[in-house]
Amino acid sequence: MTESIRRSGEYESFENPYFQGTQQQASSPVNPEWPPPPAYQPVTAQTAQQPVVEPTAVWQTAPGGGDGHGGGAGPETAVAAEPAPRKKRKRGPIALLAAVAFVAAAIGGGTAYGIQELTGKDQVVSSSTTTSVVPTGKTGNVASIAAAVSPSVVEINATLSSGTSTGSGVIITSDGEIVTNNHVISGATSVKVTTSDGKTYTAQVVGTDSKKDLALIKLENASGLKAATLGDSEGVQVGDEVVAIGSPEGLTGTVTSGIVSALSRDVTVSTDEGQQQQQQQGGGNGNWPFSFGGQEFNGDTGNSTTTYKAIQTDASLNPGNSGGALIDASGNIIGINSAMYSAASDSSTDAGSVGLGFAIPINTVKSDLATLRAGGSDS
Repeated sequence: MTESIRRSGEYESFENPYFQGTQQQASSPVNPEWPPPPAYQPVTAQTAQQPVVEPTAVWQTAPGGGDGHGGGAGPETAVAAEPAPRKKRKRGPIALLAAVAFVAAAIGGGTAYGIQELTGKDQVVSSSTTTSVVPTGKTGNVASIAAAVSPSVVEINATLSSGTSTGSGVIITSDGEIVTNNHVISGATSVKVTTSDGKTYTAQVVGTDSKKDLALIKLENASGLKAATLGDSEGVQVGDEVVAIGSPEGLTGTVTSGIVSALSRDVTVSTDEGQQQQQQQGGGNGNWPFSFGGQEFNGDTGNSTTTYKAIQTDASLNPGNSGGALIDASGNIIGINSAMYSAASDSSTDAGSVGLGFAIPINTVKSDLATLRAGGSDS
């Protein structure tokens, strides 16, 4: 819009007081009683789409003249002041960085909390079968599995009233909680544990469960030990590659490998402590007696027995492997070796593993941990 000023006698016609965006000539003089013209252009369909910013109207009065219609002042003309430009909000990188930092902090905090929960001194490190303990690209490599898990497997020597018993165990916490078979430490007056680096500790029996052939012992004054990662035995399939680590015949850290031969095998073992001690002291050629498929192996199981579901493997297991680890291709513990058949006769050529071994599923172990920590079902 432009400013319109009428000088006296310059125009013979008057301006239309109703301003429509362009000035129009009026055929009649301005009536002083008419309302003042609008301060800005009326909104049309085209302009309605744009944000409306109301300008400040500035009224200017033209000098009067001899027009024969009244006073000396001419009609007022509205001149809309140009609206102040709208300030744009600056969205610089600072706001973006703050948002990113907030999200990262939330994720990082949750991750740190999960790690603390899993690696606390009294926490068992568990995982599913998708977790890989061995380095990336080394899944299924026996040497890599042995290197990763061997520090978590120990040799156990139990002193009995009239002899000794040798077996294996798996470290489940960094401060020295160890899972083993009940028959390895049953009736022991003292227990000594040797770790993979040759250190020897005294251990106390925390709890036993003879019905599942499980026991929990705790090392004295131990810290910083490498805890094994307990996997998920529900995900194990027949044909899966496995590795066994233990101390057969007192040979600490012996590694063998094989496959899962079968699942959910019913294995029956003795729960009679006297029977267990007889076998541990050599009455059963150093082998733990069990029955499977209606047949007894390694001697008489006695009158007091229990049956549990087991993983069958052809990985070589021998006396001393009891309580040791059965490990999947990713380095997770999927079972605790508990029973194996080892042929024995006067001929040395008939002795040794025949590929018939059994392990207690690790999910059975995990479900029994709270009971074992409380003293076990035998207490």
